[in-house]
Amino acid sequence: MARNAAQKAWFVMSEVVRVRIAPSPTGKLHIGTARTALFNYLFAKKHEGKFIVRMEDTDRERSTDDFERDILDGLLWLGMPWDEGPEVGGPAEPYRQRDRAGIYQAFIDQLLESKAAYRCFCTPEELEQERAEQQAKKLPPRYSGKCRKLTADEAAAHEQAGKPFTVRFATPAGKVEFEDLIRGHVEFDGELFGDFVIVRSDGTPLFLLANVIDDHLMEITHVLRGEDHLSNAGKQILLAKALNLFSPEFGHFPLILNTDRSKMSKRKNPVAISDDYKAKGFLPEALVNFIALLGWSSGTDRELYSLGELIDEFQIERVGRSPSIFDLEKLTWMNGYYIRHLAIGDLANRAEVFITNPIIKQAALKSPEFHLQALSLVQERLKTLAEVEEQIEFFYQDPVYETALLIAKKSNRERTQKALTVALEAVGQLKELTLEQIELALRGAAKNAELADGELLWTVRVALSGRAASPGTFELIEVFGRDEALKRLKSGLKKLG
Repeated sequence: MARNAAQKAWFVMSEVVRVRIAPSPTGKLHIGTARTALFNYLFAKKHEGKFIVRMEDTDRERSTDDFERDILDGLLWLGMPWDEGPEVGGPAEPYRQRDRAGIYQAFIDQLLESKAAYRCFCTPEELEQERAEQQAKKLPPRYSGKCRKLTADEAAAHEQAGKPFTVRFATPAGKVEFEDLIRGHVEFDGELFGDFVIVRSDGTPLFLLANVIDDHLMEITHVLRGEDHLSNAGKQILLAKALNLFSPEFGHFPLILNTDRSKMSKRKNPVAISDDYKAKGFLPEALVNFIALLGWSSGTDRELYSLGELIDEFQIERVGRSPSIFDLEKLTWMNGYYIRHLAIGDLANRAEVFITNPIIKQAALKSPEFHLQALSLVQERLKTLAEVEEQIEFFYQDPVYETALLIAKKSNRERTQKALTVALEAVGQLKELTLEQIELALRGAAKNAELADGELLWTVRVALSGRAASPGTFELIEVFGRDEALKRLKSGLKKLG
């Protein structure tokens, strides 16, 4: 049952590429949906088309406004505004399936009248018994189709008796074939689908049917989604044919796996964009860059792309078929790269939400120039924005550290006291606090005191920062200024007794 020539011609003649994502607001925006959204967005912009968001909220028990808000905010945060959809509108309004119930009924009636679908009065207990019997015989579980054999009078009698029913699609025999934009030729045996449910007992259509109708009415030209929907494409092609509607082109992206090659799970793995990435200090441009490489390749060794560059480079033909590995270590490295290349003012603005210490917040407002200098010193060391407060804390509060940390390797307490003493004298005599003058003074002091440069510089740096790892000694003195530097050096000397 391959797509016919008339359908193919329709896509060739279509003037505008129109793609959509149809997330279900039953959970927060996660990595898989974000990757699907990104590939759709890139494909649309590459072809000067339209990127559409449509909420699949027919699951009324699990869908919530909060989850919808999280999905929409997540897309905006990632830099993917939609051309049509919730809060934006468009010619195919409404863009929430719960608001489109009146649209679907005419199509459901059409399927029932043409005998392409039928009412199924089987109870959940009867269906469970069928499945158990099929499993015992090692048969693939699918509906037996017994309600398909009901006469019109029998079905009417059940309905008049108030017996609840679902609507099932009468799956025709034969093969379903289509050319997938990523996987190539795909073929299914229609009988393996069984007569699947398309309308729930409460009258709401399942996404299988709603998608077919909505994609047609919204003139969707390409449906690009995860390969877990591959078999659904076969069912949806059958539904479209039964309704005399055109099917869009399909493309199914490979799965995303953990580094141990297990499937990423919403319950077990960090997949929520808002909670696991945005709230933990990852930059949207880093996340977009990383997600783009989960399945797509430019064909070169290049790994760093802006969103604009991804639009220019993206080709659906370069999306592979093999599963992609989600490597958090690589994402963290990439995030650090993007942080290092932020303008210092931009870094300060983005980091603000991650600074909760009131002392730092007030001091940053009082002396923004000092705050920017402190950030500039730790910028190279940041992997995520969530590390900012811990990295700059010692600039605003007296450092707390063990006395032993002051003593450099291969040194001792006496030599450390000597190092701090000559450093105090050298810094106190400085006329200019430039990096060059600071370095000359401290290296000269070490030489005159017959100390190794590293021995003195380690001790001074720890006295200033209280840390084994911190920005360089000269840079710290330049930012702290003479008075603060001398105060901290004296404090370190006091610690030594």
